[in-house]
Amino acid sequence: MGIRSHLLPAFCLAGLLITGAAGAAQAHEEHEETVETQQGVASFYGDRFQGRPTASGEPFDQSQLTAAHPSLPFGTRVLVTRRDNGREVEVLINDRGPFVKGRIIDLSKQAARELGMINRGVAPVMITSIQES
Repeated sequence: MGIRSHLLPAFCLAGLLITGAAGAAQAHEEHEETVETQQGVASFYGDRFQGRPTASGEPFDQSQLTAAHPSLPFGTRVLVTRRDNGREVEVLINDRGPFVKGRIIDLSKQAARELGMINRGVAPVMITSIQES
């Protein structure tokens, strides 16, 4: 075997490592951006969830300004802005969800009321992380 046969696997491995590291860095940057600000559709909890335990262990209270998000840590505060009318509400993440494709946050009834989305049921929103506990 010549020198070329020994160098080829080394160059291939180096290329894979460099590409993988760059891809991981890019994926990390994209994830951070999506945690900071996300756009999508919000919905709100139905009355049947009142008093039931949330994923954080707290009982759900539809009169509080809380929400469910698939991945933000419990205790994270987010500003939810309704994109079609500009109304805003700050909520505390204390549950997991929503579990409907295309939705990014499930709001308490009080939060939905402040955004003016009770009659509609869903609304286009932007969510921005304020702090994490």
